[in-house]
Amino acid sequence: MFAYELHRAHHTDLVREATAQRLSRQAAKARRAAKAAARRSGDQDAEGRVGAERSRFARAA
Repeated sequence: MFAYELHRAHHTDLVREATAQRLSRQAAKARRAAKAAARRSGDQDAEGRVGAERSRFARAA
């Protein structure tokens, strides 16, 4: 009986670990998709890349 209980405990641990890994992969995939969607829509953070249209504005002085 003890061996069966050890087997069930080990199985439960493996299922819990697999679930955690799956959630981690899903979160990373969602983060990449959100970043790609923001890049496609033109949304950029305050510290985002500088665009190539620098000559669009006149110089101040």
